[in-house]
Amino acid sequence: MDMLLKKQTLNKKCVKCKRRCNSIYFQQNFRNWTSGNEYIDKFIQGSQLSAHKNFKPNILEWIPYDRFHNIRYIENIGVYKANWIDGNILYWNFMTNDWRRFGQYMFVTLKLLNEPKIIVLEFKNEINKPCGITQNPHTKDYMMVLRDICKQCSCKCNSMYFKQNFGNWTSGNYDIDEFIQNTQLLAHMKSPVSDVLEWIPYNRLNNIKYIERNGLYKANLINGNICKWSELYQNWERVNQNMLVTLKCLNNPINVTEEFMIEIKIDYEFYGITQDPHIKNYMIVLSDKCKKCNSKCNAIYFKQNFESWTSGNDVIDQFIQDSQLSDHYNDVNEALEWINYDRFNNIEYVSKGGFGEICKANWIDGCIEKWDNINQNWKRHDENMVVALKSLNHSKNITLEFMNEMILHHKLDSNYKIIKFYGITQNPETENYVMVLEYADDGSLRKYLDTNFNKLLWRNKFIYLYDIIHGLRFIHESNLIHRNLHSGNILKLEYNAAITDIGLCKPANCNVQKNNIYGVLPYIAPEILRGQTYTQATDIYSFGIIMYEVISGLPPFYDLSHDEYLAIKICQGLRPRFDIEVPQLVMDLIKSCLDANLLMRPNAEEIRDILYIWRCELASKQTTELQKQIKEADVTNNNSNYSISSTCFGLSYKTHSEAIYTSRLLNFDNLPEPKNSDDYYEQNDNIISIESSVVSLLQQINVSQLNINNLTEPKNSDDDYYEQNESLQIDNFSN
Repeated sequence: MDMLLKKQTLNKKCVKCKRRCNSIYFQQNFRNWTSGNEYIDKFIQGSQLSAHKNFKPNILEWIPYDRFHNIRYIENIGVYKANWIDGNILYWNFMTNDWRRFGQYMFVTLKLLNEPKIIVLEFKNEINKPCGITQNPHTKDYMMVLRDICKQCSCKCNSMYFKQNFGNWTSGNYDIDEFIQNTQLLAHMKSPVSDVLEWIPYNRLNNIKYIERNGLYKANLINGNICKWSELYQNWERVNQNMLVTLKCLNNPINVTEEFMIEIKIDYEFYGITQDPHIKNYMIVLSDKCKKCNSKCNAIYFKQNFESWTSGNDVIDQFIQDSQLSDHYNDVNEALEWINYDRFNNIEYVSKGGFGEICKANWIDGCIEKWDNINQNWKRHDENMVVALKSLNHSKNITLEFMNEMILHHKLDSNYKIIKFYGITQNPETENYVMVLEYADDGSLRKYLDTNFNKLLWRNKFIYLYDIIHGLRFIHESNLIHRNLHSGNILKLEYNAAITDIGLCKPANCNVQKNNIYGVLPYIAPEILRGQTYTQATDIYSFGIIMYEVISGLPPFYDLSHDEYLAIKICQGLRPRFDIEVPQLVMDLIKSCLDANLLMRPNAEEIRDILYIWRCELASKQTTELQKQIKEADVTNNNSNYSISSTCFGLSYKTHSEAIYTSRLLNFDNLPEPKNSDDYYEQNDNIISIESSVVSLLQQINVSQLNINNLTEPKNSDDDYYEQNESLQIDNFSN
């Protein structure tokens, strides 16, 4: 009989909904419970039968008294507080054929029901959300089970979760208790929990240290700070476990006022108040806050670690700290770090440059990626990454040249066409300071061309030239001049070329002493050889030589002595010549860069725009003037007897014994006035004129029809060359 009744109930449909709804699921359970009071049973059942599609706030249930835990009487308000083990009904679970619940062990109030016969009136007068009715089996008293709600929010908000815990803590000081509770009672739905204070037992702090310099304490907050309320665990979720905090003594607890906290909030995020149990001092638990971001950012995480390291030199310490304090964003882009020398292994000598030597090594830890809130430390990537260690001779006491390179390299470091600068270390044997830089597996551009030139397509050449001019444009836009641009200072990375050796960079308005020339002779503009002031056009001349080098594959003037006679000839108009046919558009651009009149040279942005368009044209299926000229040049070169000698190891050419491609001091007197060689500019004489060469180029490629400023940065990932030649490597780094 019972089975038959159960089957009939299960098959029953709601007359109103025409299907099984919540009211049916409640109804099928009516025989499984009773309050022992007819009025109460009918009242509860009536509320449940009204629950059709959706639950309403007035849906009640009979809750056995043994489903409550930790029941205690609150004398000052005459009610009981308890934890409801099961929590509220959420919805019907078809899988388990039972109610799905949430808020297990939630806090509830048990309030005496004075007269069951007027139960409707008592519930109507109750402002808190009713969950059900229960009965104390000892006193036989019926009680309403209420979920406290905030009058302001009309729901249970953060302030209620804080309030229900007031009886579980005390600071031992009435003023402090009241102040903390007031901040918590203001934490409504739209108020951030970050503005709330809490009482923090002293045993939740460890590694407590006194900082004599500022009279504060530093410590780690074991549990971290409050984030949000967890309905699942009926407790506060916390973040930043073991975070570093500051403890500031409260000399007079009475002075803890809202105005006082607002003043502190300008410079700090505050978490709570604690008390040293030995000396009985109350202390505010704080954390430094960035005024720019109005929160904790990378700069603050770096700052809290300043006392844990030193380079041994105040100037370098300040430089690194300034770089870290300028990094406010989520990803670490601008910050340098001090790296202990023992964090490198497999250190190998690579080459010697003008100011010092270059080594490569494995950086054990890898570079900083972002702050890890869980582990309260920096998350790193590329452990054991290969880096370049660039030292400066006699830098033990810090020279102006070395600091200049570090400062300028850091200023330009955000551009990916500039070699990445990670930090600074010190060789413990030589005591020289060392820059930790991105390492180029393929070495300098010069060494890369020696090994791989015969494999390069025209598009690859334009890609590398575009990368170089893109980086140079960034230098010029930063109002700087490189002053020492040559193929040894261009590094070939996996997918692009990047500029390095920023040491000689100077502001564009900087006047330097005449005749103080430092560099590689074939790349130095004639006006500089004569002792004139460096300008950005000086770098453009150097870029023109690099263009020649990338197109021809050969170093400039490799078969001549790099002496005063060559300097004279350069001033008289001597320029590197091609022994191969070169597209006229390319020749025009090179010649314009090498013009003896620096006012006639294009700027970096103009060159970048031209090279960008050439890259796009070579990828286009449409036949362009450049493509025609390249095809004609290739046919001519393939049919000629001339070819660059090469072996299985790369290009083969004999360099003059006095051709020097490392930077050095040069000093020439009485050089002739720079001029263009008529013979040079008549070669490939379809150039219109020296003055109009760049204008001619721009007209030929219809720049006016393009919006250059809005061009997106080209990507190398679609380049078949990169896909086919990923394994190419050169062991040496840059000179």
